[in-house]
Amino acid sequence: MSESVAQIEDSTVRQQRLRGGTLGMVDIAAATMANIGPAMSFFFGFGFLAVTAGVASPLTILAAGIAVALLGNTLAQFSKAHPSAGGFITFVGKTFGPTSAVTTALLVGIGYIIAMVSVIAISGGFLETMLNHYLGWNVPWIIWTLILTALAVALMIRGVGVSTKIAGFFFGIEMVVLVAVSVIALVKHAGHLSLAPFEPKHITGGFSGLAAGFPLAVYLFVGWENSAALAEETDNPRRNVGRAVFLSIGIMSVSYLLFSYATLTGFGYNITAISNSAVPFIDVAQGTFAVLAFFAYLAGLTSTVGSLIAGVNSQARLVFNAGREGLLPAAVGEVHPTRRTPTKAIVTFVGLSLLIIGGWGLGHILGGTSGGQMNPLNLFAESSTMGTILILLVYLASNVALPFYYRRYRPSEFHWLRHALLPGLGAATILVPLYYLVKPGQPNPYDWFPYLGLGILAASLVYAAVLVRRDPTLGERVGSIVADHH
Repeated sequence: MSESVAQIEDSTVRQQRLRGGTLGMVDIAAATMANIGPAMSFFFGFGFLAVTAGVASPLTILAAGIAVALLGNTLAQFSKAHPSAGGFITFVGKTFGPTSAVTTALLVGIGYIIAMVSVIAISGGFLETMLNHYLGWNVPWIIWTLILTALAVALMIRGVGVSTKIAGFFFGIEMVVLVAVSVIALVKHAGHLSLAPFEPKHITGGFSGLAAGFPLAVYLFVGWENSAALAEETDNPRRNVGRAVFLSIGIMSVSYLLFSYATLTGFGYNITAISNSAVPFIDVAQGTFAVLAFFAYLAGLTSTVGSLIAGVNSQARLVFNAGREGLLPAAVGEVHPTRRTPTKAIVTFVGLSLLIIGGWGLGHILGGTSGGQMNPLNLFAESSTMGTILILLVYLASNVALPFYYRRYRPSEFHWLRHALLPGLGAATILVPLYYLVKPGQPNPYDWFPYLGLGILAASLVYAAVLVRRDPTLGERVGSIVADHH
């Protein structure tokens, strides 16, 4: 009897598998960098960072790049041992048991959905700004957001191959523009180039300024973990996921240093002027050659759309895998019978993000605040901060889990540097941005985000405990679907 049950379970799992071997290392690296969305992240993140860390803000970016590389090591080591579309959920769950898996699944799902709200909102907001600037149109951003989101979802449902290639193509466009504008701006200002941005003494407030700017710099890299969730559709995931992670972090670190240096130089190292600019990089492009500003706008648009496609593609797969393994409702764990895409997970993921945008808008209307506060830039800052708090908790848990995982499952491969010291440093670097995001005395609404985060964590733990009690076999199913075992 038990053998036939196992066979039925096995065939069910096979029916719900994603299409293996569709993506190569370059595909997943491009998708990861498209998810990071350097133009979008830099356009809307650098102004805050420069105000916080001052002229030497590139050093904060360098520190964040190193911190993210430490996290990259954790992800690469886990993916080498146990590649899975479940990513962090599988890694934490295999180490600490089913309750931690369900809790992580909820934190990851909710955290990414809230963070994706920022990308979905800014895609429409950016298109509205661009069309208003060049054509004088005044179509509300939410309409553009709905159109762009619908197009992105249609692409993702068609297949991971086509949507990943399009996201990669958009990423290519934004990178060419960003690098070209940066280099041209530096050449134009070659007369007064200075090394001030790379001198520690120019960080506002010294170490505390570096630490305060650190979460903003880390946020520039969010999405770096994208390739892990594509493991099941990647050829040779044990090798290629880690390579894609490090390649992406390396390219993004160098790129952000270039863009930040060009922006600071374009503004003559004037932090006040940068703080008064809506999008500092576009102003530098405009000040260099007017035509460059158009291309910079275009880069911002392809960046938001590319990030939307790449982000939902990978993050919905985490939700899908959790549904497939019974950690979340089974309906989200189904694949399309012919396209092998996690259609229901994608639609659920985007639908919940749009509901949050609707609720946020309603909250502003009922709260009687003026329409000025209902702009997508405010929503971008608020939702990305709230989402990041939850995602950082998961990063932290993964770093803590790595040494235990290797000690338990692969003791012969355990290496103190790769599996203990580096994840320990990774965990320590996560505590800095977490502290600055939850410390008391923040302006409204940021002051209640830590309580919301604690509430979500508590509710997730309760849900997990109930679920594991109801279904004692849950622990065996966590991470049961290994990416390269077909």
